[in-house]
Amino acid sequence: MVEIKSSRSISDLKKGDKLNVDGVVVEVDDYGILMEHKNTSEMFIDIFDPKTDKDYQLRYFENNLEMSLELYELQGEILYVKKEFEKIEW
Repeated sequence: MVEIKSSRSISDLKKGDKLNVDGVVVEVDDYGILMEHKNTSEMFIDIFDPKTDKDYQLRYFENNLEMSLELYELQGEILYVKKEFEKIEW
């Protein structure tokens, strides 16, 4: 399970906000709904590392952030590969 330290709701994050993922500071680029399901929505947050210019995506179900938060790294043009992480702060 990922350790989450938040100063506000994840839904309050917006473009330009900073997050710390395992000690790496990344910046929010976009936020929205990836897919709507019957009882919840799967959300995404596009983030990037300004030092390396790598793109990532956080995904989670809005009704279960703690158990569903996953990190993906963009490889190539359209392929996201799941990446393990231990701690996230915002």
